[in-house]
Amino acid sequence: MFEYLKQRIPKRIEEEKERVSAVMIPLIKKQDGYHILFEVRSSKLRHQPGEICFPGGKREHGESTMETAIRETKEELLINDCDLKLYGALDYFLSPAKVRIEPFLGELFHYNGQYSTDEVDSVFTVPLSFFQETKPSFYYNDISISPREDFPFEEIPGGKNYPWAKGSYEVCFYRYDKHIIWGMTAKLLLNNIQYIRN
Repeated sequence: MFEYLKQRIPKRIEEEKERVSAVMIPLIKKQDGYHILFEVRSSKLRHQPGEICFPGGKREHGESTMETAIRETKEELLINDCDLKLYGALDYFLSPAKVRIEPFLGELFHYNGQYSTDEVDSVFTVPLSFFQETKPSFYYNDISISPREDFPFEEIPGGKNYPWAKGSYEVCFYRYDKHIIWGMTAKLLLNNIQYIRN
């Protein structure tokens, strides 16, 4: 009767509520080996101005996350298809706020440091070896559940004294030459650096 479940691929409950974005981790080959390129977000942007990030953005309707990463990288770094080689997908990250970031590894060719000033204030590179050899610093934020005033406390055991689960959220920081690479960008690097081998 339930044989159909053998073929079904499970999905995460409430997956459709996630805000999905994709980023490119762009490599550039230099004389001393591979470097990773980062952007400093424009101060004109409403969301996270001045933060360090990878090229990327929100997935548009009908678009795969791979297509998002490629499109955003081309738009932000003012490059063409022939200037970018895509290597593949890396492990993705889901934040406590249900923001899912799917990263892809790529390599830039013929790149001369140009970028769209609408979205980017500046770019810089960090040797890949730095992340292979350096552990980030870790800090922690507490996570707790705060029910709203209209929550039906009278219908659950313990009412307003219900023992809600608590947790912590790990935040990573890399410090390189006056640059602070932290948050989701650092977390993506920390967990995927093992796959970025030259």
